[in-house]
Amino acid sequence: MMELKPWIAAARLRTLPLAFSSIILGSCLAAASGNYSFSILILCLLTTLCYQVLSNYANDYGDGIKGTDANRIGEARAVASGQITASQMKNAVRIFAALSFVFGTWLSIIATRDLHIAITFGFIGLGLLAIYAAITYTVGKRAYGYYGLGDLSVLIFFGIVGVVGSYFLQAKELDWLVFLPAGSVGLLAMGVLNLNNMRDMETDKQHGKNTLASMMGLKGAKIYHGFLIIIAFDMAYIYNVFTDASGWANLYFLSIPFLAMNLISVSKAQTSEDFEPLLKRLALSTLFFALTFGFGQII
Repeated sequence: MMELKPWIAAARLRTLPLAFSSIILGSCLAAASGNYSFSILILCLLTTLCYQVLSNYANDYGDGIKGTDANRIGEARAVASGQITASQMKNAVRIFAALSFVFGTWLSIIATRDLHIAITFGFIGLGLLAIYAAITYTVGKRAYGYYGLGDLSVLIFFGIVGVVGSYFLQAKELDWLVFLPAGSVGLLAMGVLNLNNMRDMETDKQHGKNTLASMMGLKGAKIYHGFLIIIAFDMAYIYNVFTDASGWANLYFLSIPFLAMNLISVSKAQTSEDFEPLLKRLALSTLFFALTFGFGQII
């Protein structure tokens, strides 16, 4: 009988708060505009769940067969540790790619049924692109995560597509100002990836994985991290200025202490062990930021 524990661990469910942040924020902004759909929210969350598990399984498989995870710090990866074979993980990637396509297509059809069919196909196309991006981050000879492009992918899918997409599917309109808070969440998600890459900098270099952090060096990556956090906060503030929001819109200021503590901790961190606990904290801080900013718009 197949043991479920390694599969649950490989799914890395602790990354879900970060993945859900963009959906929650986009839905809150839609609700603030007077256009909110609980059923579409649930479908968005289910689709995002499938994408995230697909991404984590593909990452485990890709880095595992390349040997990149052999001596990594933190939670052991399933393929690298031998808990799950490469062929088993490859099949799991195929299953979740299929599930992601099914839920993504269902969401696209249901949410855009009253709109032009070109919009429906556009969202289905976005879903296929998200599946491709999730897999090719570490899988394949030209995996883009090995060429410093992971940060850009995170900004696009964890920020812009997640927030603007979930907003549009409920509000049925495109508000260009929504790209500002979308960018905020995307930049914070990039911060989580940057922490991951600072933690794994030495092992990544040994296996030819050229992340932005390894290219910039530890000092440069820390400065880059500071810019990500500060600009993310500024973009949210600019959104409130342009929308002439009420005082409640600044509820996200409650996240300042958590983000400030992250910056201080990053400035002091030197070893892989120092960076490991900071990933979860920033992911949860991102979720708190999305919740407080989103609810602040509704109140």
